Amino acid sequence: MSDATLTRRTAGELAALLQAGEVSSVEVTRAHLDRVAEVDDAVHAFLHVSEENALATAQAVDAARAAGEHLHGLAGVPIAVKDVVVTKGLPTTAGSRILEGWVPPYDATIVERLRASGLPILGKTNLDEFAMGSSTEHSGYGPTRNPWDLDRIPGGSGGGSAAAVAAYEAPLAIGTDTGGSIRQPAAVTGTVGVKPTYGGVSRYGLIALASSLDQAGPVSRSVLDAALLHEVIGGHDPRDSTSLPDALPDVVGAAHDREVRGLRVGVVRELTGEGYQAGVRASFEAAVGLLADAGAEVVEVSCPSFASALAAYYLILPSEASSNLARFDGMRYGLRVEPATGPVTAERVMAATRGAGFGDEAKRRIILGTYALSAGYYDAYYGSAQKVRTLIQRDFAAAFDVADVLVSPTAPTTAFKLGEKLDDPLAMYLNDVATIPANLAGVPGMSLPSGLSDDGLPVGFQILAPARADDRLYRVG
Repeated sequence: MSDATLTRRTAGELAALLQAGEVSSVEVTRAHLDRVAEVDDAVHAFLHVSEENALATAQAVDAARAAGEHLHGLAGVPIAVKDVVVTKGLPTTAGSRILEGWVPPYDATIVERLRASGLPILGKTNLDEFAMGSSTEHSGYGPTRNPWDLDRIPGGSGGGSAAAVAAYEAPLAIGTDTGGSIRQPAAVTGTVGVKPTYGGVSRYGLIALASSLDQAGPVSRSVLDAALLHEVIGGHDPRDSTSLPDALPDVVGAAHDREVRGLRVGVVRELTGEGYQAGVRASFEAAVGLLADAGAEVVEVSCPSFASALAAYYLILPSEASSNLARFDGMRYGLRVEPATGPVTAERVMAATRGAGFGDEAKRRIILGTYALSAGYYDAYYGSAQKVRTLIQRDFAAAFDVADVLVSPTAPTTAFKLGEKLDDPLAMYLNDVATIPANLAGVPGMSLPSGLSDDGLPVGFQILAPARADDRLYRVG
């Protein structure tokens, strides 16, 4: 079977071929590594390619399968991992120069689960520095490009994972979603991205941006593939204090169950209309029509507090980021820069290291968050944002009283040109207007392709479900 044939297969199809003995994991992994070598100079989805380790895992899976050992269904299917997830023995930089060359001594829980299930890790994917961004232009190692048009952004912060899957460099990838960083890249690259319920996938071993918002999840080219990966990485982890004790819903079964007859689908009034590209609106309306044709009951719902979600998010996230990123001080690990002149004191080393190691967007958010948490401003800014967060959670609860799932476009526009919004942070932040409410409320969300806009670029369709009801995403998706 040719490399091109293998790299175009979904993860589920590759798993079936592996189980039937029609292809080996080494062949599948080699095909994807060859694809990375062929196209990634142009796409720049990967920051580090782990060829030797990936092939070693593939060889071990093939040997175990030949010996008749019981293996996980996805064993032998390769995967890419966002470089904000720590990996023992592999560089982990969070897209920042301040962690350049750092090799963690341990694995994140989700990486442990990937390794235990026999998925060869192809490498680590690019991202906006510490997951701060919507375009992967804020990476300390250069931007990733959208495989649909190399002059356009692949979304962010997880543009590397989405681009790797869209460019057929990997059948599966791990992303993280703090305000849409899985779903928005999925929308603009024509892939499937899922943000699970907060606490449904362990955060142990994720380099934290905003601890109350961050959530890891799957990136794939089909809804079923996302469910298969979700099943691998999901479930309780005692090492994560925010991990839910509940059993993971049957997401794979839901992906196979395509029945939506009688399901109440709520169109969120505040996440459509003004500010959304005409082609995006048309694609969304067509997708809603398909659900109605399949027997779903479409209703309109209003969530008034969603109008304030963006402002609340950009106070809560920088505040938590300023606290989480304080550990990068040039003292313990990562980059250390000493002042060029004068005494070498701890304070001066920290200032020199952070000045050289953090990029502009990271500095902008750290400064904003430090200000919002400072004495005299905490109640006015951070405290008020948390009150808005409560209102958003109440709006979700009221909406789910009348609808089983909520739907909207994932992003207001298709992929914009590289550099187009780089000097306008507020315009950049608006790309997350439809995805942020889910993170503030902790509910699960999915973006999946809903065709092309009038500019020939992919459009994403977002599905939101109540907390712990991730299976509904997969049934509707």
